[in-house]
Amino acid sequence: MRQLLLLVCCVLYLEATEMGALLFHGNCVTCHYETVDKSAPSMMKVRQAYKTAFGNKKDFIHSMSEWVLQPNEKTSIMQDEIAKHGLMPQLAYEKEVLEDIATYIYETDFTKVHPHHR
Repeated sequence: MRQLLLLVCCVLYLEATEMGALLFHGNCVTCHYETVDKSAPSMMKVRQAYKTAFGNKKDFIHSMSEWVLQPNEKTSIMQDEIAKHGLMPQLAYEKEVLEDIATYIYETDFTKVHPHHR
Protein backbone atom coordinates (compact mmCIF):
# COMPACT_ATOMS: atom_id res chain seq x y z
CA MET A 1 0.00 0.00 0.00
CA ARG A 2 2.83 2.42 0.84
CA GLN A 3 4.48 1.71 -2.48
CA LEU A 4 1.27 2.53 -4.34
CA LEU A 5 0.91 5.80 -2.42
CA LEU A 6 4.53 6.69 -3.17
CA LEU A 7 4.01 5.93 -6.85
CA VAL A 8 0.87 8.10 -6.99
CA CYS A 9 2.71 10.98 -5.28
CA CYS A 10 5.62 10.70 -7.75
CA VAL A 11 3.29 10.70 -10.74
CA LEU A 12 1.40 13.75 -9.45
CA TYR A 13 4.69 15.60 -8.83
CA LEU A 14 5.95 14.79 -12.32
CA GLU A 15 2.67 15.91 -13.87
CA ALA A 16 2.81 19.21 -11.98
CA THR A 17 6.44 19.75 -13.01
CA GLU A 18 5.66 18.90 -16.62
CA MET A 19 2.65 21.22 -16.61
CA GLY A 20 4.78 24.12 -15.36
CA ALA A 21 7.35 23.40 -18.06
CA LEU A 22 4.71 23.26 -20.78
CA LEU A 23 3.11 26.49 -19.59
CA PHE A 24 6.47 28.24 -19.37
CA HIS A 25 7.71 27.12 -22.79
CA GLY A 26 4.33 27.75 -24.40
CA ASN A 27 3.91 31.27 -23.06
CA CYS A 28 6.74 32.97 -21.21
CA VAL A 29 9.52 32.39 -23.74
CA THR A 30 7.68 34.60 -26.20
CA CYS A 31 9.25 37.55 -24.34
CA HIS A 32 11.56 36.01 -21.73
CA TYR A 33 14.38 34.05 -23.33
CA GLU A 34 16.07 31.70 -20.90
CA THR A 35 19.57 33.23 -20.81
CA VAL A 36 19.48 36.30 -23.07
CA ASP A 37 17.77 39.66 -22.63
CA LYS A 38 15.70 40.55 -25.69
CA SER A 39 12.29 42.22 -25.32
CA ALA A 40 12.25 41.37 -21.61
CA PRO A 41 14.81 40.28 -19.01
CA SER A 42 16.07 36.70 -19.30
CA MET A 43 14.48 34.12 -17.04
CA MET A 44 17.90 33.49 -15.55
CA LYS A 45 17.97 37.14 -14.46
CA VAL A 46 14.36 37.10 -13.21
CA ARG A 47 14.92 33.86 -11.29
CA GLN A 48 18.06 35.24 -9.63
CA ALA A 49 16.32 38.48 -8.62
CA TYR A 50 13.40 36.61 -7.05
CA LYS A 51 15.64 34.06 -5.32
CA THR A 52 17.67 36.91 -3.86
CA ALA A 53 14.59 38.81 -2.69
CA PHE A 54 12.56 35.78 -1.57
CA GLY A 55 14.85 33.06 -0.31
CA ASN A 56 12.38 30.27 0.23
CA LYS A 57 10.33 28.51 -2.40
CA LYS A 58 6.92 29.40 -0.94
CA ASP A 59 7.65 33.15 -0.84
CA PHE A 60 9.26 33.04 -4.30
CA ILE A 61 6.20 31.37 -5.86
CA HIS A 62 3.72 33.59 -4.03
CA SER A 63 5.52 36.84 -4.83
CA MET A 64 6.20 36.07 -8.47
CA SER A 65 2.69 34.80 -9.23
CA GLU A 66 1.06 37.76 -7.42
CA TRP A 67 3.18 40.28 -9.32
CA VAL A 68 2.62 38.67 -12.73
CA LEU A 69 -1.11 38.50 -11.99
CA GLN A 70 -1.14 42.30 -11.61
CA PRO A 71 2.13 43.87 -12.79
CA ASN A 72 2.83 47.14 -11.03
CA GLU A 73 5.91 49.29 -11.44
CA LYS A 74 5.78 50.42 -7.79
CA THR A 75 5.87 46.86 -6.44
CA SER A 76 8.45 45.51 -8.87
CA ILE A 77 11.73 44.16 -7.52
CA MET A 78 13.32 44.78 -10.93
CA GLN A 79 12.96 48.53 -11.45
CA ASP A 80 16.01 48.72 -13.73
CA GLU A 81 14.49 46.12 -16.06
CA ILE A 82 11.21 48.05 -16.25
CA ALA A 83 13.19 51.15 -17.21
CA LYS A 84 14.97 49.12 -19.88
CA HIS A 85 12.09 46.98 -21.27
CA GLY A 86 8.89 48.62 -20.01
CA LEU A 87 6.29 47.20 -17.64
CA MET A 88 5.12 43.67 -18.33
CA PRO A 89 1.54 43.69 -19.63
CA GLN A 90 -1.23 42.20 -17.54
CA LEU A 91 -1.94 38.68 -18.76
CA ALA A 92 -5.18 36.75 -18.53
CA TYR A 93 -3.82 33.79 -16.57
CA GLU A 94 -5.38 32.30 -13.46
CA LYS A 95 -3.37 32.46 -10.23
CA GLU A 96 -2.93 28.67 -10.14
CA VAL A 97 -1.39 28.70 -13.63
CA LEU A 98 1.03 31.41 -12.58
CA GLU A 99 1.94 29.41 -9.48
CA ASP A 100 2.72 26.36 -11.66
CA ILE A 101 4.94 28.52 -13.88
CA ALA A 102 6.65 30.16 -10.87
CA THR A 103 7.33 26.72 -9.39
CA TYR A 104 8.96 25.63 -12.63
CA ILE A 105 11.07 28.79 -12.73
CA TYR A 106 12.15 28.29 -9.11
CA GLU A 107 13.18 24.68 -9.77
CA THR A 108 14.93 25.19 -13.13
CA ASP A 109 18.53 26.26 -13.56
CA PHE A 110 18.35 28.08 -16.89
CA THR A 111 22.15 28.13 -17.21
CA LYS A 112 22.12 24.37 -17.79
CA VAL A 113 20.42 22.23 -20.39
CA HIS A 114 17.25 20.92 -18.79
CA PRO A 115 14.91 18.17 -19.92
CA HIS A 116 12.05 20.50 -20.87
CA HIS A 117 14.14 22.77 -23.10
CA ARG A 118 13.41 22.17 -26.75
